[in-house]
Amino acid sequence: MLRPALPVLFALLGSLSAATPYFPPPDSEGGWREAKGVKEARDLAGVDVAKLEPAYITTERSTANGGLVVVRGGYLVFERYFGKASRNANPDMASTGKAFCSIACGIMLEEFKAKIPQGLDTKVFNETYLPQALPLNDPRKADITLGQLLCMSAGYWGEGQTPSGYVKGDPKPQALKPVKGQDVRAIDQSSLDVPLWCDPGAGYSYSSPSPHIASIVLRNVSGVELKDYIQTRLAKPQGWGAWNYCLYRGDVVMEHANGAGSTALHATDVMRFGYCLAQKGQWQGQQLVPTSYIEKCQTWSPYNPHTPFSLQWEHNADGHVAGAPRDAFWKSGAGGFCLYVVPSLDLVVYKLGGKDGQYDEKLTRLPQPPATSDRTNWQPLVTNAFMEGPGGLGRLLEMVCAAVRVD
Repeated sequence: MLRPALPVLFALLGSLSAATPYFPPPDSEGGWREAKGVKEARDLAGVDVAKLEPAYITTERSTANGGLVVVRGGYLVFERYFGKASRNANPDMASTGKAFCSIACGIMLEEFKAKIPQGLDTKVFNETYLPQALPLNDPRKADITLGQLLCMSAGYWGEGQTPSGYVKGDPKPQALKPVKGQDVRAIDQSSLDVPLWCDPGAGYSYSSPSPHIASIVLRNVSGVELKDYIQTRLAKPQGWGAWNYCLYRGDVVMEHANGAGSTALHATDVMRFGYCLAQKGQWQGQQLVPTSYIEKCQTWSPYNPHTPFSLQWEHNADGHVAGAPRDAFWKSGAGGFCLYVVPSLDLVVYKLGGKDGQYDEKLTRLPQPPATSDRTNWQPLVTNAFMEGPGGLGRLLEMVCAAVRVD
C-alpha cells in the first residue's frame, strides 16, 4: 500500500481538524481560543474588530459598570470591561437569568418526558405538578399550561409600578394597576398568589412570578432544586467556574432560587451557555439541550401570539430588528444586561451592565474581584432608558452584526 505524500496527508488532517466542532475548555484549563487582533479576528473569525468599537462605546456610556464580550465561530474576538465588571465578576444578571430557567425546563421536558408527557401543553396547576398551589385562589389557573408560564401569557399580572398587558391585534398596551408581586421571604407562595389580569392565553404581560412557577414545576418533576439542576446539566459539562444565584437578600436566605432570574456567572461562562445554544444544544459530543426546544425559543410561539417573546427569550422572527438575522434571540435584564445568540452567524454576544449593588458579593457570597476602573459618581451619557429598552438593545445587536463579515 502506497503512503500518501506528506502535503496530501497534512491537507487531509487539516480538513478533519476543521470539521471537528470546537468547544472551549474551562477557564482553569486555558479557556476560549482568542482572535482579538485585527488580522486574526478577520482571518479566523470573520469579524471586523474596528466595527465593534461603536458598540463598546455605546455600552460604556450607558451604565456605571459593564462590558462587551463577543464570540464568533468559537473565537473570543472582543472582551472589554469597565467599572466593577470583569471576566471573573459574579454580578446579579437580573432577568437575564430567566433564560437559564427556560433552558433548564427544556432539558427537564426531554429527560422526564414520561412524567410530563404533554410537555409544554401540560396544565400544571394540579396535585401532580403544583401541589403548592392548592387550593387555587382563582379557578382559571387550572387551565394554565407550562408553555404559557414560560411565554408570560398565563394571565399573570405584570410587575413594576406601571405594568402593562398586550393583546394580539391591539397596537396599544393595556395599562394595569400595580399589584403585590414576589416576596423573597416566601418566593414560592408569593409567586403562586399573584392574581390574573386576563384568562390564560388571552394576553401577554411581563410577569416574573410566571417563570418562577415554571421552576417549581421543574423541582417537582425532577426532584432537584433549580440551581442544582443547572449545575449538573449545564455548568459541570460546560466547565463553568464559581457561580451562584443571588440567594442572600439582607437578613433573608432565599429557600429556593428564583426562576425569574438573578443568576451570577463569570462572563466567559455566560458565553459558554450561549455558545451551546448557538451549536443547537450540543457540547463536546453531548446533546445538553434539545434542539427542538431551542428552535421554539427563536420564533413565534402558539402560547404567545401577542408579542415576539417565546419561552423567556425575545426573538426576531418578524424582523423588527432590521439589521439582525431573523433567527437571533436574546434575553435582557435590569441594569443593562443582555445575552444575544445568533445561530446563523455562529455569534454570541454578552452585554454586561449593572448598578454597584448588582456587584455586591453579599448577594452570592462569592468574592468579587477588584474593579476594572473607577466609575465613582459616574453619570450616563446615554440614558439607561435607551439602552435598556427594546430599541436600544436591538440597536446594539445591529452594531455587532454589522461587524461580521459574511463574504
